[in-house]
Amino acid sequence: MPARPPRPAYRIQHLHRPGRHLSPRALDALVAELRVVAATAFDPLPRYQVISGDREALDAAVLTLARREDGSLAGFCAARLLPVRGVGDVLHLGLTCVDPADRGAGLTHVLLSQGLARFLVRHRPIRGAWFTNVASVLSSLGNVALYFEDVHPSPFRVGPPSPVHTAIAHTLAREHRARMHLHADADFDDARFVFEGGNRETVFAKGADDAQYHHRDPELTRWYADLADLDGGDAVLQVGRVSLAGFARYTSRRVGAKVPGVRRWVRLPTVLPLTPERA
Repeated sequence: MPARPPRPAYRIQHLHRPGRHLSPRALDALVAELRVVAATAFDPLPRYQVISGDREALDAAVLTLARREDGSLAGFCAARLLPVRGVGDVLHLGLTCVDPADRGAGLTHVLLSQGLARFLVRHRPIRGAWFTNVASVLSSLGNVALYFEDVHPSPFRVGPPSPVHTAIAHTLAREHRARMHLHADADFDDARFVFEGGNRETVFAKGADDAQYHHRDPELTRWYADLADLDGGDAVLQVGRVSLAGFARYTSRRVGAKVPGVRRWVRLPTVLPLTPERA
């Protein structure tokens, strides 16, 4: 039997708020690299987050990069910090894009999980962090519900959102729509945490019947498809927590809590990727 070819080696690079630390020339070069990779996932390329080159977005970015042995960029995960009064900075999960030539190497998983772990170790080792995710992709919504903590809305969280969930959601709806690439005139339904038509006619809108964007578990796909009108461009806002204690739990298989109407879920090791999707 022929030997398997060696897996390619990558160097993982972390950049916290690069807009505050890199020179204008270095930032321009970084944005150009990010756009090349992002263009393999989006057509047309949206003017969004770090790939826009906006300095305010780069000032707030939490970037994790995967570079090949020759230094070229193979993929990236770009989150950003959003200020919420009374809570502090909330980590808004970002774009995770990997060049098609490198997608068999598991980089999407590495980028998101290492990026989150590095952020927590350096900046929130004790308290953990509140995070948000905005998506119209059923697989993205399902993975966030499965692998993060105290996520609302989610089939695993019974009852209404906490006051902190609600405060974060209202602040994002009121102050940060442009930073999430949502239409300014979209109505926010705070009972469902849904921006009605928030993604309509954008590259982030994904129809509910497009099977390539479904979660691998049909029940989880159905739960989020019933929550929002994805064919009408709705976007679901998820608010939850991420912590180092949670990462320790992710390293072993365990079974999630039973929720009425949803079967028992098996949680796989570590966080799964969100790609290609705006979060």
